[in-house]
Amino acid sequence: MKVIVTGGAGFIGSAVVRALMADKSVQVVNLDKLTYAGNLESLASVADDPRYRFVQLDICNAAGVAALLATEKPDAIMHLAAESHVDRSIDGPAAFVQTNMVGTGVLLECATAYWRGLDGARKNAFRFHHVSTDEVYGSLGPIGLFREDSAYAPNSPYAASKAGADHLARAWHHTYDLPVLITNCSNNYGPYHFPEKLIPLTIVKGLRGQSMPVYGKGENIRDWLYVEDHARALIAVLGRGRVGEVYNIGGNAERRNIDVVRGICALLDEMLPKSAHRPHADLITFVADRPGHDQRYAIDSTKLRDELGWAPQENFESGLEKTVRWYLDNKGWWERVLSGAYRTERLGLVTA
Repeated sequence: MKVIVTGGAGFIGSAVVRALMADKSVQVVNLDKLTYAGNLESLASVADDPRYRFVQLDICNAAGVAALLATEKPDAIMHLAAESHVDRSIDGPAAFVQTNMVGTGVLLECATAYWRGLDGARKNAFRFHHVSTDEVYGSLGPIGLFREDSAYAPNSPYAASKAGADHLARAWHHTYDLPVLITNCSNNYGPYHFPEKLIPLTIVKGLRGQSMPVYGKGENIRDWLYVEDHARALIAVLGRGRVGEVYNIGGNAERRNIDVVRGICALLDEMLPKSAHRPHADLITFVADRPGHDQRYAIDSTKLRDELGWAPQENFESGLEKTVRWYLDNKGWWERVLSGAYRTERLGLVTA
């Protein structure tokens, strides 16, 4: 089986590539534009494997995508390429519309043309797996969970662009019969995470003895999903999911942001007993909240668990401990990342 993974040099994409490559019967083509968040170092463990190929390409390049499909002749496309940071979408929404919506439309058009040219057996087996986020559903109150049939109500430019991409994928299935699968996941965390999101940013700030910014009062709640559990879920959906269906993927690990940050501080205190920055909780600083900050996300993964037998292997405590340990043990990776365009500065503030 040959799978094209778009965005395979990103955080979740690289985890998917590594998980796919663990199956010796699978070949992987990694299509990635290599924006600021793409990092081929995350794929060093598979880079020299003859079953793996990297192609630097923008998903908005229709001619390039069509040529790649004709050359590689994949059995499936797992579409993870996306601009993904809410704060960046506040600063520059146009890039999110271009990549997440226009790029997805280009991929769907090219995939449909390619799929139509396949013979019977390969045509029946082909899958286009669109990977999305729970942020398309908007914000929850103190109770309830996002289900596959929850109404869309995106509240940020990022969420809106992903919602648009979801609708395009659904439309291509219903209009053109393209065998589409859609997944919506909760907040991911784990190794190789670009340090602009809450967990890796907090870890890196703690290791550097810098202020750890927490938006508002830290009361916003997210359902946390270990990235390797997510990768396993995506592969299960690709292989056994029902065409045309949506599957929600969550970690069943709701936490307030402030509790996540305090948990990281406690782990840093434990793992670095001689650190000059202990107690790391003293570094916590409350800052102006993100504009339009959704209060709570939580996923109901019952459908995925019942139909495909998936369940997360990590609880939040074990996953967070592994994540903090990874950043301690891989200082070179995140220091090289931070030598580029992003240096943990605050993004997403609306100015007049």
